[in-house]
Amino acid sequence: MDDLHPLPTTPLTVAAGQAACVALDIPANVAAAADLVRRAADRGAELLVLPELFLTGYEPAGIAADPDRHTLNAADPRLDPLAAACAETRTAVVAGAPTRDPDTGRLHISALVLDREGRFAVQYDKQHSTPSERAAGFSSGTHGCTLTLDGWRLGLGICWDSGFPEHARAAALDGCHAYLVGAMFGLGAGIHQRAVVFPARALDNTSYTLLANHCAPSGPFHGCGGSAVWNPDGTLLTDAGPADPAIAVARLDPHPLAAARTAEPVLLDPSLTTPPGPRRTAPLA
Repeated sequence: MDDLHPLPTTPLTVAAGQAACVALDIPANVAAAADLVRRAADRGAELLVLPELFLTGYEPAGIAADPDRHTLNAADPRLDPLAAACAETRTAVVAGAPTRDPDTGRLHISALVLDREGRFAVQYDKQHSTPSERAAGFSSGTHGCTLTLDGWRLGLGICWDSGFPEHARAAALDGCHAYLVGAMFGLGAGIHQRAVVFPARALDNTSYTLLANHCAPSGPFHGCGGSAVWNPDGTLLTDAGPADPAIAVARLDPHPLAAARTAEPVLLDPSLTTPPGPRRTAPLA
């Protein structure tokens, strides 16, 4: 696999951001996202990942009740302040947002990706919607998504995607060096899930793994924070803790990645697993 997608040769600095959201107030949450972009850029980040549905808050029922008002798309002018922050700082962003398919009308929990010029790069739709999200009217996506930035291949996931080992494995089999997830893990069981799932995905696939998580009340949950990055051996690299707002900034280094993959080459042997499904690839340069 690394013959098709060589390991990166230079480090990449990424950030996972968290902050309180205002329920269904897209302009307010876009402003918070733009602030986090600038905070991340001040600490050297080239890419910021934000939590699931950050631009509306985690409000599936409210979104579905008025999708004309509460969904976004690539051309939505409400994204302009976020695009401006990306362009000013040369920092890409993965922003959690609800979307609606213009052809089918189906609702999706998505990640809208803006590149370092603030231009729309790609949309990823959550592939594993929860039962409650489906009951609210949200459909699951059909494609994985890989971003490319400075020689790094970065697979995207949203919350419950990370609970399915094959989702992160599909990214790894597509040559991804890191797995980036925006999520809503709440207090209680979510604390345990966060602590167990992400080191496992990192170790399973010898990939850096990033979580951007909610850190305040949103919809029916209270996010537990703990946005973080794990090394390819499953050890914790950086953790934002419960603070609001906060960012976890990490320098992804090719050398630990190469060492992990040399030590455990069988983990990424395509002959030992199901081939990944269709994926979209988007450059962020």
